Amino acid sequence: MSFSTQNQAAASGERETISLIAASKVKGTSVYNAEGESLGSIYDVMVDKRSGSVAYAVLSFGGFLGMGESYHPLPWKQLVYSEQHGGYLVNLSKDFLRGAPAYAVSDTPDWASRRYLGEIDQYYGTRPSSF
Repeated sequence: MSFSTQNQAAASGERETISLIAASKVKGTSVYNAEGESLGSIYDVMVDKRSGSVAYAVLSFGGFLGMGESYHPLPWKQLVYSEQHGGYLVNLSKDFLRGAPAYAVSDTPDWASRRYLGEIDQYYGTRPSSF
């Protein structure tokens, strides 16, 4: 495969490497807790425009058939990819997530607010992002 063909395949999300994955493939990936219990799936990722690093994963959590579902921003540092599970693992319980900062499917959070991002980081005990 030539370099340009390889780049085209990677750009279209057809390829992954050991350490890289297209954002479009992250969306929908399952998230499990330490006991292997399904918590939901990745709805979206929030990328720091300056560093290019993923800052938050937005977890689609709760509900049934789209009813009662909510979005829970998690600091990306909380997730660890598991080949065995074919998804991400977090060391969090469902009860802990129920109390976490969240927003309804019909809402749009204020991602530009340092206060909002600080609430997320404080809840998870992570260092604030450099936004």
